[in-house]
Amino acid sequence: MANIKSQIKRNKQNERRHERNKAVRSELKTRVKSALTAAETGREESAEALRLAVSKLDKAAGKGIIHKNQASRRKSRLMARIAKLQAES
Repeated sequence: MANIKSQIKRNKQNERRHERNKAVRSELKTRVKSALTAAETGREESAEALRLAVSKLDKAAGKGIIHKNQASRRKSRLMARIAKLQAES
């Protein structure tokens, strides 16, 4: 445990940021999964789910929660999977 006052504060800040970042990363997975399931079932709101997933990925990259290249890679893979699903059906 830290003895220095500034380090105690820094530990608290890091813990809060860690929890916030974990929540955002979890939501990213949820949004991507919902976009994929919407595309698989062919629902009309699949375009909205895809737009929301891409938006969340961009926001997470902008805030530094994930790297911008990782966000780009995830978006690319998501688009490719959805295009493949739409081509099959």
